[in-house]
Amino acid sequence: MNLLIILAALGFLMLAAYRGYSVILFAPLAAMGAVLLTSPAEVAPMFTGLFMDKMAGFFKLYFPIFLLGAVFGKTMELSGFAKSIASAIIELLGRQRSVLSIVIVSALLTYGGVSLFVAVFAVYPFAAELFRQSGIPKRLIPATIALGAFSFTMDSFPGTPQIQNVIPAAFFKTDIYAAPWLGILGGLFTLLAGLLFLEWRVRVAAANEEGYGDVLLNEPAAFEHDRLPSPWLAMLPLLVVAVANKILTGAIPRLYGESHAFIPAVVGTSEPVVQDVAKISAIWSIEAALILGILTVMLLAWRHLFKKLSEGTKPAIAGALLAATNTASEYGFGAVIAALPGFLIVSDALRWIPNPLVNEAVTVTTLAGITGSASGGLSIALAAMSETFIANAEAAAIPLEVFHRVASMASGGMDTLPHNGAVITLLAVSGLTHRQAYGNIFGITLIKTLAVFVVIAIYQWTGLV
Repeated sequence: MNLLIILAALGFLMLAAYRGYSVILFAPLAAMGAVLLTSPAEVAPMFTGLFMDKMAGFFKLYFPIFLLGAVFGKTMELSGFAKSIASAIIELLGRQRSVLSIVIVSALLTYGGVSLFVAVFAVYPFAAELFRQSGIPKRLIPATIALGAFSFTMDSFPGTPQIQNVIPAAFFKTDIYAAPWLGILGGLFTLLAGLLFLEWRVRVAAANEEGYGDVLLNEPAAFEHDRLPSPWLAMLPLLVVAVANKILTGAIPRLYGESHAFIPAVVGTSEPVVQDVAKISAIWSIEAALILGILTVMLLAWRHLFKKLSEGTKPAIAGALLAATNTASEYGFGAVIAALPGFLIVSDALRWIPNPLVNEAVTVTTLAGITGSASGGLSIALAAMSETFIANAEAAAIPLEVFHRVASMASGGMDTLPHNGAVITLLAVSGLTHRQAYGNIFGITLIKTLAVFVVIAIYQWTGLV
């Protein structure tokens, strides 16, 4: 019964998200409904002590990133830089390769260290311009961005700085370049299979004469000037964000050390405020990089932005607030579900899969799917079972680097179910609903879930690491 309760809560939330209801409302309803059926007396303590605590904690940490990412994307749009880059890509690769172009832009940003959520805000204006000019349905934009930002550069390619590739290193004492050949092969499988899938969807839409679409929401504002900026100039803010993020990621820990404390200047005595720099430096880095990116756009295109910046950024700020709250609510839901007895049944049942790598992959991707979070499911799985995985690795003489890569890739498998925060953010930014666009996102989800088992098969057959 405990297991059925958490599955029912998960199914209810996915259905609500798919039907277009707000997860800000339905995530706590689903979570507290599960608590009510499991332990009625714990509903109020769970809501304030766990759900709201985790939701507020996520919002506190990540809302500035959502806000700055949205403003950065909007300034790129209003300045004409987005349209300039889109037009240059069309000229270089041709309209028939618009999908590939957006995948490449998304991949370059995320592999360069830009947050997945920031990439959504930054890439969407390019994608909208590119798909409109190419006559490709807008409903394919979310799946295209998902392939470039949420898959092979998130967890497969060695060296990616995304959190899904960083978490396993702490448990397995590896580094972010673990199992490079397996990561490259798995990433290429995801990229090629995803491109084939999306190009097939484009051909079907073209055969049906679908076009970009009409009466759409959150469309980028039209660029009202006769002459577009140089694409090389337009690329400069993106380069500033990527380079600044890379430099600051290493510089901030050296500047502040592992922790930093200060005493606020208030009346009376007060406790020092302590910041764990090791955990928050990546957030500071991307926030500072985005600020520099915004300032770069403003410096290069002030004449175009001056009249439109005030009104133009208002919808971006509102969208950032909605996206961050959606994702924070999802995070709270995952924390509550992970605290229920039924969740232990799931994690214990997964231990009985005999092959150690398959066991790890199924465990991680299942928990990521239940919590709706790649990093959340990965953290829960490794915190509970990393010692078991390490023992299995030693018994089977499998390098821990392989376990690192399998865990990382598995976290990016079934995480993108309808209730996933990144999916909800992607759809909200695009102005689309689950009903319009999620089917194609799920196609990418199946491909990247399959990729980890392809990597396991390659290792079992060849021993390649």
